[in-house]
Amino acid sequence: MTDPVRLLVVDDHALFRRGLVALLSQDSRFCVTGQAGDIGEALRCAERATPDLVLLDNHLPGVLGVDGIASLKQAAPGVRILMLTVSENQDDLAAALQAGADGYLLKTVELDRLAEYILKVLEGESVVSPEMMTKLVGAFRAAGGRVNVASSAATVAAPHGPAGSDAGMALLSQREREVLALIACGDSNKVIARKLVIAETTVKIHVQHILRKLELSSRVQAAVYAASRDIR
Repeated sequence: MTDPVRLLVVDDHALFRRGLVALLSQDSRFCVTGQAGDIGEALRCAERATPDLVLLDNHLPGVLGVDGIASLKQAAPGVRILMLTVSENQDDLAAALQAGADGYLLKTVELDRLAEYILKVLEGESVVSPEMMTKLVGAFRAAGGRVNVASSAATVAAPHGPAGSDAGMALLSQREREVLALIACGDSNKVIARKLVIAETTVKIHVQHILRKLELSSRVQAAVYAASRDIR
């Protein structure tokens, strides 16, 4: 058996924080090693408990969560930061990704989905709530291609252009191009399936093919790739 993922939960709303800790603690894959209500307390916990991943709210008292990302990564080298916030603001999303967050989720996320996202981040993927995907694309376009989405392997978009294989575009079928465009719109597999009148399992297969052909590792990368090339 592998050791459970060590988590640190940082949120100034005590009721939400304690409820989330209680729920996550019921999952044997996770071990909550600390919780904090502000960045100062979070840093002390991170140094003491060395978590694998921090679930970090942005609107904290004193220092904003996004402004504490660098310090948290210094306090616990190798730690992943997953924003968990109510903010649907495009600027907050862009600021978090620029600061080195490994993902950005809304608090409306279902618990089972949150668990999946945590594991994906630990595998090196960058994750963004589906509702925020179009805003990620908007932030990328507004910044002229300078919105970095950090992962352990690479960035989705560097100043010189997004990751991904340009040659791979020629390998995409017409249907895969249609799926890629809808990914950039922030559509889920279920929504894409409905729009294209195909099975959701078929959409999943198309997504896998798109990522392989474009040499990308996540849906987030695919969305930014499509935005950078104005694929609609």
